[in-house]
Amino acid sequence: MLRIALTGGIGSGKSAVTEHLRALGATVLDADEFSHQVTAKGGAALERIGEAFGPGVLNPDGSLDRAALRQLVFADAAARAQLEAILHPDIRRRMREAAEQTDAPYCVFSIPLLIETGRTEDFDRVLVVEAPASMRRERTARRSNLDRKQIDAIIAAQASDEERRQAADDLIVNDGSLDALGAKVNVLNQQYLELASQPVAESEINALLRR
Repeated sequence: MLRIALTGGIGSGKSAVTEHLRALGATVLDADEFSHQVTAKGGAALERIGEAFGPGVLNPDGSLDRAALRQLVFADAAARAQLEAILHPDIRRRMREAAEQTDAPYCVFSIPLLIETGRTEDFDRVLVVEAPASMRRERTARRSNLDRKQIDAIIAAQASDEERRQAADDLIVNDGSLDALGAKVNVLNQQYLELASQPVAESEINALLRR
């Protein structure tokens, strides 16, 4: 199975790309969705988050106050690293187990912090979704309660466009309509199906076995 990592900055259009891929029948595993599972009320990760960051990141009912936690970690690199150390191992394990259950020609792993966590070598290809910073800010503000300062803090904490481009095998520039984006995803889907149908070289098999 061809393993494709999808990444991009906040507001770049990753969700729109994954929605279109799913509509085409592709298997998509979204790290954000698994993160919500890991941080569900009553879970071990939520207890560890409360211990690490205090009761201020929890709602009165014991669920995670995501806005409070986001504001805390994006203002403090050490706190962000601490949160990642709590969440990422479980998220990766769940995604790996889910991938093992599919027999699809290719599987897309949507990982917003792929570049930041140095995981590009874990996958066969890296797909980067990119959009102009002004559009990203506008999209993020429209869909969330974040203000300009909060959005800028998140962008500053993420990899730069240049860093993502350097890691990319495939690049989608999402600066137009949803129809235009869909046409680009259609082309990539066909390319991935063709790649997935090709015989795997012995060196590639060995690399996969070492993962």
